[in-house]
Amino acid sequence: MLKKTLFQLHWFFGITAGLVLALMGITGAAVSFQDEILQALNPTVLSVEKREAGVLPPAELVRKLEATEGKTVSMLWVESESGNAARVFFTPPPGERRGQMRYFDPYTGDYMGDVVGQDVFGFILQLHRFLAMGETGRQITGACTLILLFFCLSGLYLRWPRQVASWRAWLTLDWRKKGRSFNWDLHSVFGTWCLLFYLLAALTGLSWSYEWYSQGLTKLLSDAPQNERVRKRGPAPEGPAAVANYDAIWSSIYSNAGPGLNAYNIRMPAVAGQPAIVYYLLANSPHDRALNQINLDPATGEVKSHDPYASKSLKSQLLTSIYALHTGSYFGLIGRIILTVSALCMPLFFITGWLLYLDRRRKKRQVRDARKGLGANHSDAPAWLIGFASQSGFAEQLAWQTAGQLQAAGLPVKVQPLGSVSQDDLRQSEHALFVVSTFGDGEAPDSARGFERSVLGQDLSLKGLNYSVLALGDRQYEHFCGFARRLHFWLTRQGGTPLFAPVEVDSGDTVALLQWQQQLGELTGHAPAAAWPTAQYENWTLHQRTLLNLNSTGSAVYLLGLTPPSPQSWLAGDLVEILPRNCPWAIEQLLNGLGLSGSDGVLIDGLAHTLNQALATRQLPDNRAHLVGLHAQALVNALAPLGMREYSIASIASDGVLELIVRQERHPNGSLGLGSGWLTEYAAIASSISLRLRRNSGFHLPAAPVPLILLGNGTGLAGLRSLLKARITEGQQRNWLLFGERNIAHDYLCQDELQGWLASGDLALLDLAFSRDQEEKIYVQDRLRESAEVLRRWLADGAAIYVCGSLQGMAAGVDQALHDVLGSEMVERLIEQGRYRRDVY
Repeated sequence: MLKKTLFQLHWFFGITAGLVLALMGITGAAVSFQDEILQALNPTVLSVEKREAGVLPPAELVRKLEATEGKTVSMLWVESESGNAARVFFTPPPGERRGQMRYFDPYTGDYMGDVVGQDVFGFILQLHRFLAMGETGRQITGACTLILLFFCLSGLYLRWPRQVASWRAWLTLDWRKKGRSFNWDLHSVFGTWCLLFYLLAALTGLSWSYEWYSQGLTKLLSDAPQNERVRKRGPAPEGPAAVANYDAIWSSIYSNAGPGLNAYNIRMPAVAGQPAIVYYLLANSPHDRALNQINLDPATGEVKSHDPYASKSLKSQLLTSIYALHTGSYFGLIGRIILTVSALCMPLFFITGWLLYLDRRRKKRQVRDARKGLGANHSDAPAWLIGFASQSGFAEQLAWQTAGQLQAAGLPVKVQPLGSVSQDDLRQSEHALFVVSTFGDGEAPDSARGFERSVLGQDLSLKGLNYSVLALGDRQYEHFCGFARRLHFWLTRQGGTPLFAPVEVDSGDTVALLQWQQQLGELTGHAPAAAWPTAQYENWTLHQRTLLNLNSTGSAVYLLGLTPPSPQSWLAGDLVEILPRNCPWAIEQLLNGLGLSGSDGVLIDGLAHTLNQALATRQLPDNRAHLVGLHAQALVNALAPLGMREYSIASIASDGVLELIVRQERHPNGSLGLGSGWLTEYAAIASSISLRLRRNSGFHLPAAPVPLILLGNGTGLAGLRSLLKARITEGQQRNWLLFGERNIAHDYLCQDELQGWLASGDLALLDLAFSRDQEEKIYVQDRLRESAEVLRRWLADGAAIYVCGSLQGMAAGVDQALHDVLGSEMVERLIEQGRYRRDVY
């Protein structure tokens, strides 16, 4: 909860105060080397010729300056050996705080002329301190400086790596990353580099923003707080002018400073009766603000107090050096450069922070778009209940499309997951539509297991309920649409009245979906305008194919990289549907003996193709007897199109490339499986792969940044890898991966990447189960049992469990281990809360 709150505050302050801080950073960097820049622009004004006789004493300088200008000197700054022009400030007019400033030659007392750029830097300094808005601006910059402190501390907490002792985890930037991942790296890594300098700049800068802060520093650091001069703002006090004896003042300065005097600054009091203040620097001063202070009577030169910098305690020296600390000059030229560079980096955090924020907004907008623009209900009639049970997100999509069709007919709707549908919801509904998928061989999707246990097992009176069911399944399983059928029979037994017969959809069959639309149209009297839009297949380019398990005793596993024809977006956990192609030798084998040539022309959907091209997209039978004698077009018409193959995406959209981890499937005769063979062997690099993206909302990351426990084996690493990448870009490091394969020597998929995340702290825990590396086989579920206490502790902290991989073996074993360790009731509760999610096959 604390981390979530800090994260929300961090980005909220970032998009509100970030622009002011960026401006303060740029302007602060600009004035850091103001003296050097002005010196370069005004070499004849700000530089003087050194003379062996030395600079004139203050009394002679003041007489010349006052005689020339006709005004009284209020402050004098003279450097003895630097060759820089000296500065003089004259007494300000009544009601003003500071008078005119002029540069002069300390060896002659002659004025040097006007300085080009002085006013520009004066305005920049006003922007830096007050946004050029006076006291209002001071309050804004002060508040933003406090926010900068919050950024430093909250940012440090939010990115704190598990491998805290690893400097790579803190300070290295991965230049190979793209998009959101790279923006996050820039934001977090550069933030770490700049952290101490921002803390230093903020803690010192606050002394000019708030009087209470300045006074607090004085009390905390000063050796004698009661003797410290209190900073006063506003016009100078009125009263008779002080009488100044500069000969006596100079005598006191020189006798106290000694021959090592390098520069002095005499500040005359505004009215009589107050002491003059002299600041001076010695030749061996550690930095340009290591000021020694003398308070003396301006009329007699009598020293009231002398406070040498060297005699101060360290904390009092720090108080005296606040400006030097703020600019970095306390640490010499290197310190100034570092503070300047870090100040220039301030806009980087504003820009990357906004990019990350806009990316989050875009993702939330995508989630909203999934609802297909469903509007608010404007009817007082009872709403139609539309319940969905989805394992991969397809049923959810169809539920929202169903709701959209009903709403277009003027009917009010209420869409909700089946797991949240209660007995009262069913009793109180007059009309209900259920869009439900079946998981595996007849099971309910994970999100609907609680509904099946708590609702389907009860006897209810639903005589007033009119309903229908859209069932999604896969006929390769024996219990096709098993859960949907159980739901339908239960509703009938409870007295519900079917609006029309259940519509069963095999693997997204568009004809069955159109039937459902037409049934709804007849029911509502509002025919569908068109078939529901489905994502179109696009041709992506296969640009990478890397073998991940060289010399493995198992089937080859490849990392594939595909680039889109135009920018695409998907979420971690989503899936891709690929249309495979038959390999050339399989087509040649089919045509052998049929008397047809692969170059013969045929038509598919009105478009001309060669027979070879057409057969690449068709299911080729093992027995060709019924095809003998057919001409080319008839042959193509007699063969069904190839079905799509579904894979978990192993990358995130900001990577700029869609990656898959695919294992070659071998048939008993040694031939490769259709989908895996096409992707891993037959499709040439740089060739086109027809695919489309598919949302898998049931495997998306939790909305809250909770700890994540990820379990998978083999190519199941793909879906977990995308989740990990997304978590890392968000700066979430409470990630625990349990991964299994055959042998560590050959089957440690993505080893360098996983070990790198572990070293950087992006993986808090990594448990590996290589089953063939010891006599007794060890699997992922075994590692989970060994870490039962850690599992309970993470779940107590709100962790969510994600499982990706084979349903038979690993997923079933993990599920059984969870039941044994946590108890069935706890597992069911995790499922109902959306904290136990599976993407298994």
